[in-house]
Amino acid sequence: MGIATAARAAATDTLTVDLAADTGAFRGGATGTLYGLSSEGVPSQAVLNGARVTNTSQRPPDGLQHPTGDALKVERSFFAGAGKDLYVYLQDMYPDWPYTAGTRPGDADGDGVWDYLPLLREAVEKVATRSARPKDYVFLPFNEPDGIWYQDWPTERDQFLADWSAAYRVIQEVWAAHGLGHARIGGPGDSRWHADRSADFLGYAQKNGQLPDVFIWHELGIDNLATFRGNFAAYRDLEKSLGVAAIPVNITEYALPRDMGAPGSLIQWLTMFEDVKADAQTAYWSYAGGLSDNISRTNGANGGWWMFKWYGDLAGSRTVKVTPPRPNTVATLQGIAARDAANDRTTVLFGGGADGVNLVLRNVTGSQVDVQVRAVRLNGAEGATGQPPVVLSTRATVTDGTVSVTVPNDNQHTAYQAIVTPVLPRREPVANPLVSSVEAETGTLVDATVFNRDDGWTQMASNRHDVGDFKKATSSITWQATVPRTGTYRLSVLAGTNSLPGRHALFVDGGYHQLVRYPATLAWGYRGNADVTLRLTAGTHTFALKGSTDGVTALPNVDIAVDRFDLYDVTDSERTVYPVLQARLSGGAKLVDGAASLSGSGKATFFVAAAETGYHDLSVGYGTKNAAAIDVRADGRTLKMPASKSAGSWVSTARVFLPQGISEITVTAAAGAQLSSITTARAAAADSDQANVYRAQAESLPRAGTAAVASYPKSTGVFGSEDAGGTVSYVGFVGLGAGNTVTLNRPSSFGAGDYVLTVGAANAERSGSHSYNPQVVDRFIDVTEAGGGTTRGAVRTTYAWTNFWDKSIPVTTTTASGALTLGNATAYAPDLDTVSLARLVAGTPTTTAR
Repeated sequence: MGIATAARAAATDTLTVDLAADTGAFRGGATGTLYGLSSEGVPSQAVLNGARVTNTSQRPPDGLQHPTGDALKVERSFFAGAGKDLYVYLQDMYPDWPYTAGTRPGDADGDGVWDYLPLLREAVEKVATRSARPKDYVFLPFNEPDGIWYQDWPTERDQFLADWSAAYRVIQEVWAAHGLGHARIGGPGDSRWHADRSADFLGYAQKNGQLPDVFIWHELGIDNLATFRGNFAAYRDLEKSLGVAAIPVNITEYALPRDMGAPGSLIQWLTMFEDVKADAQTAYWSYAGGLSDNISRTNGANGGWWMFKWYGDLAGSRTVKVTPPRPNTVATLQGIAARDAANDRTTVLFGGGADGVNLVLRNVTGSQVDVQVRAVRLNGAEGATGQPPVVLSTRATVTDGTVSVTVPNDNQHTAYQAIVTPVLPRREPVANPLVSSVEAETGTLVDATVFNRDDGWTQMASNRHDVGDFKKATSSITWQATVPRTGTYRLSVLAGTNSLPGRHALFVDGGYHQLVRYPATLAWGYRGNADVTLRLTAGTHTFALKGSTDGVTALPNVDIAVDRFDLYDVTDSERTVYPVLQARLSGGAKLVDGAASLSGSGKATFFVAAAETGYHDLSVGYGTKNAAAIDVRADGRTLKMPASKSAGSWVSTARVFLPQGISEITVTAAAGAQLSSITTARAAAADSDQANVYRAQAESLPRAGTAAVASYPKSTGVFGSEDAGGTVSYVGFVGLGAGNTVTLNRPSSFGAGDYVLTVGAANAERSGSHSYNPQVVDRFIDVTEAGGGTTRGAVRTTYAWTNFWDKSIPVTTTTASGALTLGNATAYAPDLDTVSLARLVAGTPTTTAR
């Protein structure tokens, strides 16, 4: 977890927080994203809401630069969350990069009109006439003009300024024609800060009444962490020198691939932008729809997502002054602190350095405070990450208004959340199921090589190194781990494949134990988890990953980059507590004595993480002053908890089918309740109960039209549902016509009600090419109930056609027995391996005294 060893504990940096030095309302715009949304449902609404993305830049309607990311197609989900400003890269109407091969288009048809203007007009017209919220759009007529079309400023300055005017006028003309008033426009959009270009542009735009509504440039390098504040100050000074009123700033592209998904890197960027109250958007280095590599799959969290979530949790607070040990210095300790006066809570987000942290808070009231610290570490772009554990929980004495706590740390890629409150009736204990974490490069290697992964342009590896060239049957990595007790453990291997699923053999204490089956990732440097379950006795064990089971025949796709080995104790099931300190409170809900006081429209919102798809016991702990009911919803679906019978302390529990990844849980209590926490515990046995779940192999279901069965042999290394011989059969060519379908006939006991349909789906479709963005295409499944309605599920890229991932789709049936037909009338659906239909709630929810 980045917790320091004894040898490193002596080295500490001091981060000072002054609660009396208010620096303004929390802005919360630094977790914007470029092409972070690709389609309706990619990413999922729960993931998007949890990340609290307030601004994003997307493709113009029907633009050709990328196959997905159309602004109009993502606006509903964007604005359904925290979305405020939807930016459009208008030049992305062009298919090529750089635009028209880097040369400014002229007047090819000789009509006296610049060829770009009709395209620009077309895009803006579509937004004006088709958007449900056109006034929440911001148009960017130019993207990196200093590198594309207008590189030579001395000779092309006048052309750019004239083109700015032409573009500005067209956008405003379209808006006026539709009675929309003033259209918001952002610019100039340079690839980096240019004092000279910015001065010329701002002076010209002021003189001509064409000032941008948002001033834009990019900060894309590593050293920008040291120079941005100076650039921002120079810009504000420029405004003052010209007599221009302050214009909001958005850095619409920031950071490098090394920063994405890396909490300790992201906190440095977030700190800078929040300090100056600028919005900012993580850059688009890989595929669209992944919040710039800050989520896992469509619906999961990686370490970067939790950093986004923690930052979003500060909404409604006021920031206070933070003094780091070395301001404006790359790869050093930085932090954000916010004071939530209404709830008497201070939150500090910090990280980025490689030493321990002495966290000092000044101007603290009271004689004692409780401090609870959670840690989140680098876990790869596809590394599924559960709620970050509590690594420090202490009651600290306030001396002359000052509190100091030491947080052990030895990893610059780990970030921390410290929550400081008055003394609570109960503090969360230090609790971490992770019992061992070993870097692959520290193991004993045979026929394998250690690689450095810290060049800025690739995804960061844990400890900056991983092990590759793992190509032979004789390749192996051996390491040891000690477990505290006899029980069940989950070994999670952080690794990257080269766009294909693969396999290794796991040996324990010298004997072959089982295969480790790796899902595909985008590339070797693009990491995710492969998990296996072990039964271990207390003590030290020797583990080895090998390229074969027999030392002779290499396993399929064995060439996998291995990064880290994490061993979790799951003996007592995977149980996670989410205290109200981790909830977002709204509608008048308020913290009182460590509980959320709910009444009327007061709401507590939690974001819970499921390691695997299936049933979980969702328990809500609360107190009431009389008989009262609480309303609990999972991703908007009511769980119908029984009311408490009288005053007292209660636990209401429902066995809920949760998708792998993040679910949004909301709790309200119109008649009043004091909410303390919610808890999830895996209830895997319920998954195999046929009264709860109907399961089928897709190839066994009735098919129609072009839908056809095919298979992959074991030798392909496929990641899917294998038969006894290791073959994975599936159904392809579903969709692209209303009659090309697969049908699930519901069991007679599965009447009208709330269900979750889960498919094992593969989608590796791409369209076109790009110099660095993989042009992936989302596919959709339409689930139609005979005599009822249709629900659509989105399946983003799984990187390989041999890589089947769970996709869960909420379905509410309205008929007693209508069959469910899976298809897509207008495009191909993904390939289907498995299909299951599960009741949303198994059994009857209960409310019991505690």
